[in-house]
Amino acid sequence: MNNLTPEEKSMKDFEPINKAYNSVFQPDELSIGISMPIENYDQGLMPTMEHHLERVELLEELGFKALWIRDVPFNVPSFGDSGQIYDPFTYLGFLAAKTKKIALGVSSIALPLHHPVHVVKSAATIDQLSGGRLLLGVASGDRSEEYPAMGIEYENRGELFREAFGYIRKSQQSYPKLETKNFGVLKGDIDILPKAKSHKIPLLMTGYSQQSLEWNAKNANGWMYYPRDPRQQKYRIEEWRALVAETCIFDKPFMQPMYVDLQEDDDFRPEPIHLGFRTGANYLNTYLHHLKTIGVNHVSINLRFNSNDIERTLERLAEKVLPEFQKNKKSAKI
Repeated sequence: MNNLTPEEKSMKDFEPINKAYNSVFQPDELSIGISMPIENYDQGLMPTMEHHLERVELLEELGFKALWIRDVPFNVPSFGDSGQIYDPFTYLGFLAAKTKKIALGVSSIALPLHHPVHVVKSAATIDQLSGGRLLLGVASGDRSEEYPAMGIEYENRGELFREAFGYIRKSQQSYPKLETKNFGVLKGDIDILPKAKSHKIPLLMTGYSQQSLEWNAKNANGWMYYPRDPRQQKYRIEEWRALVAETCIFDKPFMQPMYVDLQEDDDFRPEPIHLGFRTGANYLNTYLHHLKTIGVNHVSINLRFNSNDIERTLERLAEKVLPEFQKNKKSAKI
């Protein structure tokens, strides 16, 4: 692989960044993670967060590649989901100390709602303490009610996002210099510590984040997009990869979430639920194989609407699904 030209690398390799990025994202492969909180709370806005640590430890034991938590500063009832409740960075720091291998993903930090120095310091701290297991998803935010609560203009979130993104990138340099309209000036006389475990924090774009796809392809380390019809998704992935190839040496991964209500009957035929399926393991594998074929590199499964016992569902996913897609995994015996 070291003999490849830059043009060949752009078609074949993902950039080596940190332990999490290198493990979760492999060219032409699909890995599987789980979205937090790991429980059914389809009848209400808020999860109980009971047994969350035991379930995270089970995820790692069973061989899931990543866990994903969200940044939800305010509970907005009209949105219909309060997230995992806990502050994302405090929670990830706790989980970093309780795990050893699983990637710690954020999907995603709403950059306009935070000063970037706090984001980068928290993110780099977790990346250091976990041995390079952080994946930082970033977004412009989509809950308009949160912005006036923090004295921020919702219409300015695109500009704020770009400035915060650049601030985070620049902060990995020693004594960085940077001038921004909204987040202050770095004159090169002070530094931001710690730095990431490797040369940078992997930043994964969520949706378009009020930017063009060209900007995202050039600047982000990967793209998180929403579940769509596979034909539409295939077109978006092809467009993404074509734009990446125009400006970057390395290819960049694509990932998406998916809600799953896994049934005991492996042959249960799929029924649509919000952003996913109620289905048996056989169709789920068929669908995931199709996503792999069109270029999806990682799927984060959300069990909010799962109707069966959560621990048993995780074990069934590990037994029936993970062996189809991941090497060197540990599956449960049922």
